Amino acid sequence: MTATLRILEPAPGIFAYYDGRIAGKRLHAPERNWLDDGAYSLGIASYAIVSGRQALVYDTHISLDHARFIREHLASLGVRDIEVVLSHWHTDHIAGNAVFSDCMIIANPQTALALVENDRLLGEKTPPIRPVVLPNRLFDGRLSIAYGTRRIELLQFNIHSADGTVVWLPGEGLLLAGDTLEDTVTYVSEPDNIAQHIRELGRLSELPIRRILPNHGDEGRISGGGYDVGLIEANRRYLHRLGRRIDDPDLTDVSLETFLWEELAEGWISYFEPYERVHQDNIAAIRAQKARHGAGGNKSENNRPNG
Repeated sequence: MTATLRILEPAPGIFAYYDGRIAGKRLHAPERNWLDDGAYSLGIASYAIVSGRQALVYDTHISLDHARFIREHLASLGVRDIEVVLSHWHTDHIAGNAVFSDCMIIANPQTALALVENDRLLGEKTPPIRPVVLPNRLFDGRLSIAYGTRRIELLQFNIHSADGTVVWLPGEGLLLAGDTLEDTVTYVSEPDNIAQHIRELGRLSELPIRRILPNHGDEGRISGGGYDVGLIEANRRYLHRLGRRIDDPDLTDVSLETFLWEELAEGWISYFEPYERVHQDNIAAIRAQKARHGAGGNKSENNRPNG
């Protein structure tokens, strides 16, 4: 399961455990599923911030095997004390929690509640997540943590998912973004909340960010130190443009590469063809949500494949 997992070091003492974005390769099954189509095919990283015998792990990856790999690598570096931070409740970020069940697992209350409420759903996914291991330390809004000479802040943002948590290193201007930012485009997992997500992207851009490490992005950019703040603007413009043009009957005929030509030309993001399907899924999710509203419904769903 971890044969293609790569260890990157985008900054001193910060490791990215990157897997996927390998043409024609799937890990779980040929049929569409959250692990292959919502994570592996698009590329996914979990992170660890290491200081001596301590490490802060940001998300536990897409399988128990991936989580074990992370622990074994950290042990090889002499790490003995691990704390985990969950970026949000979605499958590809919490699937390895059981491997860290003896550690402190930190999340905001909304993530904890979402995991409780979706315990049965997560156990029925393809592949299933069993058991669903809950966080054992909660924070609300902001939490500061000291790791050696590094000061780390956990901050809540309602972007992509209402329970988003980012890891902010103010001394280095470095943001570990989870799924609040994505290259090529964000998944619209909560179409009801797009206006809020756009506002929150504006709030995120107020941080004095120099570099950004997303969970889903280009391996070369991550290994080279991450993205600049253009990634925030690219994600904001995408959501704004998508909302503005959602009723255009020809929208599904416009390729993602054409839809984002300005942001691609700026170099803020890079084009990755598998995101064409993500774009089509996003259009379908927003249109379905509008139709439900028209029929009196208001349910928001996560449209990432089976995740």
